[in-house]
Amino acid sequence: MKVLVRGLLTTVFAAGLATAASAQTKWDMPTPYGDGTFHTKNVRAFADDVKKATGGKFEITVHSAGSLVKHPEIKASVRRGVAPIGELLISLHANESPIYSVDSVPFLASGYDQARKLYAAQKPFLEKKLGEEGLVLLYSVPWPSQGIYAKKEIKSLEDLKGLRFRTYNPATQRIAALTGAIPTQVEVPDIATAFATNRVESMITSPTTGVDSKVWDFLSHFHHTQAWLPRNVVIVSKAAFDKLSDTEKKAVTDAAKAAEERGWKMSMGETDTALKTLSDNKIVVVQPSDALKKGFAEIGAKMTDEWQQSAGADGKALLDAFRK
Repeated sequence: MKVLVRGLLTTVFAAGLATAASAQTKWDMPTPYGDGTFHTKNVRAFADDVKKATGGKFEITVHSAGSLVKHPEIKASVRRGVAPIGELLISLHANESPIYSVDSVPFLASGYDQARKLYAAQKPFLEKKLGEEGLVLLYSVPWPSQGIYAKKEIKSLEDLKGLRFRTYNPATQRIAALTGAIPTQVEVPDIATAFATNRVESMITSPTTGVDSKVWDFLSHFHHTQAWLPRNVVIVSKAAFDKLSDTEKKAVTDAAKAAEERGWKMSMGETDTALKTLSDNKIVVVQPSDALKKGFAEIGAKMTDEWQQSAGADGKALLDAFRK
């Protein structure tokens, strides 16, 4: 009997060890963009890095193109714990806090050097605001600078008046209002259908999104205005992050740091490639006219002032840090 009991205990102990050895942390990660988008490729590389660093014991499954959670709901889903981690365009949530939208103020930061400087100024305020919602910022990567797509050349802001204009955040809604365009909310996966059905006639977005959406099937012109560099963020629920082991936490933060550096380089490499692809597919790439640049500069100055007023003391401190 003693031998039998010892044998059973040995078996149970061994089974426990095997279970512990095979135990895995598995996270589902909703993302808004398709698999061909460099942001999604970067997210998948991030997930691979986490898996490798933990010997396969921590697996993040990426659900792209809004297949698990639609873009506007990703932040809320992470905050509520429906998903532990997610990627989103942070300016989409400008109505929750102005801190979330400073990267999308037109002509405040037009190039990568300026965008880096703006991110450095914004980051402590961004981390604080996300922290108030139980969220942790892992990394942030910009899109290439934004330009105007249309079915004709836009020579001045007057040419946008009355056009159905694709919007995706409060900043683009404000641009529509200031130019007299008609705002129409359209997410990236629906761009082609929206243009094909004449729900929209123009939009401001990156060369990358234009290529991913095959805009040459329904548009003719891209105006390289370099208006701003909006950024995606990858966030994680603090509650989910706190449950990780020290090894897993290190794997996530190390992978996030690598993803941020890799993502900025990927973004910088995108513009020329995307512009060439647009041109090769008969999209007319237009350098904006003086009148168009002047009009957008005036809108940018107005929106910067409006942003600072809405953001209060934190907004002033952020802009002061950026302008040093």
